[in-house]
Amino acid sequence: MNRQRLLAVARKESLHLLRDWRSLTLALAIPLLLILLYGYALTLDLRNVPTTVWDQSRSPQSRELLNLFASSPYFTIVADRQDYQGLQDDIDRGRAMVGLVVPTDFAARVEAGKPVKIQVIGDGSDANTSRLAMNYAVSICAIYARTVTAEQMLARGRGEMKTPLVLETRAWYNQGLRSQNVLIPGIIALVMIVVAALLTSTTIAKEWENGTMEQLISTPLRGPELIFGKVIPYMVIGMIDVALAVLMGHWVFDVAVVGNTALLFLLSSLFLIGALFFGLLLSIKLKSQVLANQLAIITGFLPTLLLSGFVFAIENMPLPLQALTYIVPARYFIAILRGIYLKGIGLEILWLNALFLLVYATLTVVAANKKFTFKLE
Repeated sequence: MNRQRLLAVARKESLHLLRDWRSLTLALAIPLLLILLYGYALTLDLRNVPTTVWDQSRSPQSRELLNLFASSPYFTIVADRQDYQGLQDDIDRGRAMVGLVVPTDFAARVEAGKPVKIQVIGDGSDANTSRLAMNYAVSICAIYARTVTAEQMLARGRGEMKTPLVLETRAWYNQGLRSQNVLIPGIIALVMIVVAALLTSTTIAKEWENGTMEQLISTPLRGPELIFGKVIPYMVIGMIDVALAVLMGHWVFDVAVVGNTALLFLLSSLFLIGALFFGLLLSIKLKSQVLANQLAIITGFLPTLLLSGFVFAIENMPLPLQALTYIVPARYFIAILRGIYLKGIGLEILWLNALFLLVYATLTVVAANKKFTFKLE
């Protein structure tokens, strides 16, 4: 491989990128857009669930219970209704996701120390949020019940209520259980697959469609020199995008890298090489910019979004899909990102995932060089 010819191709592709300001802007804007979009819009945390209430008791005891709901970060009381029809209308129209019904005899039964039933209605059309909201509602009601029981025991001179079992929970690596801490590392993989696969999927196809491939064939240029020379500018852009994603995650969402940043960039470059040559392989095989772009989205972006563990836990998927995730490179890269970002671990634990990325990069590089025929057909 001639170094001078390689750098000449890289320079030619760089000049093309600089002149095509739309593609360059898109390549640099995608990371910022995806991080802001997914960082703000995609959250797994339960906050401020709109709640409608029908308080049939209208007593100090019921108001105390409702104040617990209103003062928690999980619920926001948006309406106080007088019947089931009003409560149902709020849920049907999407004004509320949870309905809370306090019975008429609530105060009397609480004072008498008798069990009392409270109805919590969840909008099952959003099953996950509804399930979480109802679990939090149960927890708040349990806190209220414990408080009332303790007060009644003190009032009757029985002393303070002692709990035989005290549960202290602690989450390692993400103590606040913030979903952004989990999502931001995954967004880096999403950014890289979008930029890499979509941009390089058109490079070779563009040469054939524009008729410039014949001119390149007439030069002393060799196939590997053309392929690697075209990849170099996109490799630089890809690493800039990784840096932008890391900085944006830190500055905007306060998600800092706990582990070795140099290792993060090193393994990111390995994943980026695989993604770049995968896009290039599509461009070589299809020789059509439109088809290569569409196939890059189907085979690159969608598996990374759905089958890598970025949003949906792989353990919760059906067994056939779990088996399919093993051929999705982003699965291993996201595991690496979260390990470095959140746990601060290194290659002593992540070596197997890094090895899979190395195999992925090697296969795509070899396949792209094998499939590229540098001659007129």
